[in-house]
Amino acid sequence: MNLLFVFLLRTNPRLRLLLHQDSWKIPSCSDTKLRAPTEMSKPDYSGVYHMVEQKNMDEYLAALDINIALRKIVCLLRPSKDISHDPASGAMKIRTLTTFRNFDMDFTIGQEFTEDLGPVDGRKCQTTVSWDGDKLVCVQRGEKEGRGWTHWLDNDHLHLEMRVQGVVAKQVFKKAN
Repeated sequence: MNLLFVFLLRTNPRLRLLLHQDSWKIPSCSDTKLRAPTEMSKPDYSGVYHMVEQKNMDEYLAALDINIALRKIVCLLRPSKDISHDPASGAMKIRTLTTFRNFDMDFTIGQEFTEDLGPVDGRKCQTTVSWDGDKLVCVQRGEKEGRGWTHWLDNDHLHLEMRVQGVVAKQVFKKAN
């Protein structure tokens, strides 16, 4: 027996009493129920979120070569995000909803896929979304260098940081009740 267990037996009369009961069994160290989890559980991003703050969006859209008229429209929009997320499988769907255009993104975390950004800027790219701690980090490989985004939760707020060619835009969304 391991020394800690022997010590506990000698110093704890309740434990000794339990061991004398016939129905009580000491689990082995190889019991899978006793193993520590290999990865901490990830947050569930599921929910509907409404934008409450936006910074540097015009510069970000200009870096994507979006024309000025469309940039002005996009900067006036207040999008909502409808996210369904299955933490067990890693399947995620992010629907960005506006009065102008909607954009759907379906993916499995950690698996590369071809993303059609037609509704955004007319491009296609190879996209991978993965975990960095509790944050979702997206890398979009295509015509534009350094393109991607990061999502993270802070209480009932969903943060989004979008990047392209060194330009960073930020949006903050509040979870709907």
